[in-house]
Amino acid sequence: MSVSNGLEKVIIIGSGPAGYTAALYAARANLNPLMIDGGVGVGQSMQGAGGQLTITTEVENYPGFPNGIMGPELMMQMREQVARFGTRFVEDLVTKVDFSERPFKIWVEDTVYTAQVVIVATGAAAKWLGIDAEKPIWEGGLGGVGVSACATCDGALPLFRNKELLVVGGGDTAIEEAHYLTHFASKVTIVHRRDSLRASKIMQQRAFENPKIAFAWNSAVVDIKDPNAKRVTSAVLQNTITGELTEQECAGVFIAIGHRPNSDLFKGQLDMDENGYLKAHRDVRTSVPGVFVCGDVQDHEYRQAITAAGSGCMAAIQAERLLALEGDLILPMSDLPWQ
Repeated sequence: MSVSNGLEKVIIIGSGPAGYTAALYAARANLNPLMIDGGVGVGQSMQGAGGQLTITTEVENYPGFPNGIMGPELMMQMREQVARFGTRFVEDLVTKVDFSERPFKIWVEDTVYTAQVVIVATGAAAKWLGIDAEKPIWEGGLGGVGVSACATCDGALPLFRNKELLVVGGGDTAIEEAHYLTHFASKVTIVHRRDSLRASKIMQQRAFENPKIAFAWNSAVVDIKDPNAKRVTSAVLQNTITGELTEQECAGVFIAIGHRPNSDLFKGQLDMDENGYLKAHRDVRTSVPGVFVCGDVQDHEYRQAITAAGSGCMAAIQAERLLALEGDLILPMSDLPWQ
């Protein structure tokens, strides 16, 4: 085991809009932050540095880009910006943390880093069906050109306007996505594995009363075409009872079967809800004084780049306030003002 050189004032675990914004504010406050960014991702289950936006094509709902910007490019620009102000990077995954006492300990394989303050920005990942068509277009799939896990992010894109779309899922998220898409699509079909929805009664009623929403009951999407055309042309549905295959024309498929916060690392360290989202106070404090959280790992409601960035700003400001209060001391957690 090796120990990194010196005690860090702030270590940021994760990157993406939340982590990069936290780094920007921390760096400009002369806190010399160290970001452990997640390294190189593998497919959609582990995006690595930059998070979910690295597997997104055009981003049209982030302020300041009137003509839109590609997700990977936006993340690269954020990274370059925080590097300009002195953020340092460890391009790897955190493998273990110890938040039982200050200074906090963070492991990257056999190397241990210590920090007065930690900001967690590990994000969340959409749950996928596990079919090849969900891969990003540069990996031979249709991700970013018709297959999406975020209607709010992508639903208004021109390729979906006045087209027939599919939403996969049966919970509140799926119904919300379908309703949002009806503002742009000519028709939205909700594909659900069972013959009844899991969504709340009021959400179900809204869906049943919407003339633009149809249902494909007892059905599962088993394939999406056509990667060769580099766009979605149809989806192959399998009846979950009879096994019969049918093909339904559509211009897009939105997967709405839930998200999974990247919080396994913090089990037993930080309080989380029944779905694994880290619990945060309004001022982004966690259950451990001196550890703050931002972005999708604590946000199961909005899950937008702009809200993640906002909470990253809050986390950095809180870190700055705490460090200014301590001065040259490292107070025990029991003496910190935020209990």
